[in-house]
Amino acid sequence: MVAGVQIHTKVDAHSPQSHILTDDALAFLAALHRTFESTRHSLLVARDIAQRKFDSGVPLDFPPETAHIRAEPSWHCAPPAPGLEDRRVEITGPTDRKMVINALNSGAKTFMADFEDSSAPTFANMINGQVNLRDAIKRQIDFESGGKKYKLSEKPAVLIVRPRGWHLDETRITVDNTPVSGSLFDFGLYFFHNAKELIKRGSGPYFYLPKMEHYLEARLWNDVFLFSQSYIRIPHNTIRATVLIETLPAAFQMEEILFELRNHSAGLNCGRWDYIFSAIKKRRADRSAVLPDRKDVTMTVPFMDSRKVAAMGGMSAQIPIKDDPQANEVAMEKVRADKLREVTAGHDGTWIAHPLINQIARKVFDENMLGPNQYHVRREDVKVAAADLLNSSVPGKITEDGIRSNVSVALAYCGAWIGGNGCIPLNYLMEDAATAEIARVQLWQWVKYGARIDTGEQITTQHPGIKKIAPGVKENQLSIAKKYLMEQIRQQWPSEFLTSDLMPYLTMADGVEDKWYRSSL
Repeated sequence: MVAGVQIHTKVDAHSPQSHILTDDALAFLAALHRTFESTRHSLLVARDIAQRKFDSGVPLDFPPETAHIRAEPSWHCAPPAPGLEDRRVEITGPTDRKMVINALNSGAKTFMADFEDSSAPTFANMINGQVNLRDAIKRQIDFESGGKKYKLSEKPAVLIVRPRGWHLDETRITVDNTPVSGSLFDFGLYFFHNAKELIKRGSGPYFYLPKMEHYLEARLWNDVFLFSQSYIRIPHNTIRATVLIETLPAAFQMEEILFELRNHSAGLNCGRWDYIFSAIKKRRADRSAVLPDRKDVTMTVPFMDSRKVAAMGGMSAQIPIKDDPQANEVAMEKVRADKLREVTAGHDGTWIAHPLINQIARKVFDENMLGPNQYHVRREDVKVAAADLLNSSVPGKITEDGIRSNVSVALAYCGAWIGGNGCIPLNYLMEDAATAEIARVQLWQWVKYGARIDTGEQITTQHPGIKKIAPGVKENQLSIAKKYLMEQIRQQWPSEFLTSDLMPYLTMADGVEDKWYRSSL
């Protein structure tokens, strides 16, 4: 055992999990925690202070102290690392063994293996995910299930890993009686076990960084990268990280975020769903920022389109509609139009959630992006003002169907998440924490400000019935989700993240008394 480190749940000493939670790996986690936890905590406090300013009417704006960074053209980010030159289609998904093989074999250029929004962080999910990624890197992941063989192809997609955001704790592991950061836990175990093997195989330790709200949070990641590379004695600037611009504050600090990570940067990504969630949450005290049905808040409305991130495009959550060819063609045409908008705007690639969408996205990018990327498309013609990023004028309306859809998504997802499933198909869309968060805060916003549906009826806490529930959700899980949602829409302000709110249920299921979260139950 490592001094000061405690594992608060059972790990079979003879299981593959024990090969992840080695003393050396735990010592690395402890070093990360002791070096960076106080900074992480101070940055999370800074988020709360910033929110109170927004609530008081102080508008979001570009930071004046970093104007010189935005104005200085001489600095550049790192060149693309091996395997990241061409990212025209990226598939994303959780880290279960079958998903990892199917995604790596999908034909997409890269696979973002997700420990965050599409994973429910049970301890088994988090550690087994680490086992699966380690086995995939070593080409030892093949298995058989139900008479079907799952085998990795000769040329799988390049692997990129998304750890949890800075706000989440890993309560099953403590260092000096304090939970470790979920971010550092996911990053640390993956990096420690796989960085050298990835380099040996001609790739490298590549990451997606979620939920950042300030350039100082990017600086913290950069410091973590420098420390980690020195710790295992690999060259600095080997790590590459793509930042998801999925919070409203981050949209005002994109250049600064790139600057902080410049020697480790692999660009930016338009995190469209979390961005909508953040826009509602950060402007929660602004009655004028009420949005219509989620389906009407597309990437072409002002506050979304004004970001002009000339890097990775956003997620297509569509799932093929196999039992209705006509409806499927309509849905796939929307996917084509979305991807065409991205590639013609100068994006270097796009995200998909289902392997069968790969051909559609790939065809659009192949026809319109002849080289491996569009780094030469600088889009210097685009000038974005703060008012553009705050323009919440969205054509559309609030409907009863929109309310029912939000209730269905929020309840189905929360119920599934409590049961250990972080990614569910619902109404031919792949729903994860980000889309459930939009549903939750939209319901809160509509009730808070007495919004009316298109028939003139005022929206109240008496929510309508559920259209559809995800398979496998048990009655007790649904009851917890109903209670949680009702409490949320009645609060003065919505809470920060449903994943933080519901984490105690996963912790208790792992046999841990969660004293850090107990008050939220």
